[in-house]
Amino acid sequence: MRATFIAELARDSGLAGVVRRYTQAFVSQLMQQVACNGLHSIEQRCARWMLLTHDRVGADEFPLTREFLAQMLGVRRASVTVVAGILQQSGFIRYRRGRVTVTDRAGLEGAACECYAVLREVFERLVPE
Repeated sequence: MRATFIAELARDSGLAGVVRRYTQAFVSQLMQQVACNGLHSIEQRCARWMLLTHDRVGADEFPLTREFLAQMLGVRRASVTVVAGILQQSGFIRYRRGRVTVTDRAGLEGAACECYAVLREVFERLVPE
């Protein structure tokens, strides 16, 4: 399997370019998220995570447990409960039993920090669908 992958990269089939662009997008995302974690509120970062997940799954409803989100945001699960409650009371999401439903995407984008727009632009530019 590894040898096949390496051979395909060497064959100049276009796969190497895709892998290179995806790697660049991933590293950019990682760096942006590290900066974001130090600069923005839990609510803004939580909204960013939900938007990025919404973008990737392509559906308004998706699984996202509080425990997982707490690990991704570097906070306690109780903090995620509070923030998810705020986002839900604002009408941006519904959050029940480890499932999120985005009910107001524009509102959720307004609750997120500017890092979301930066990350979205990077992926759209480097890894178009």
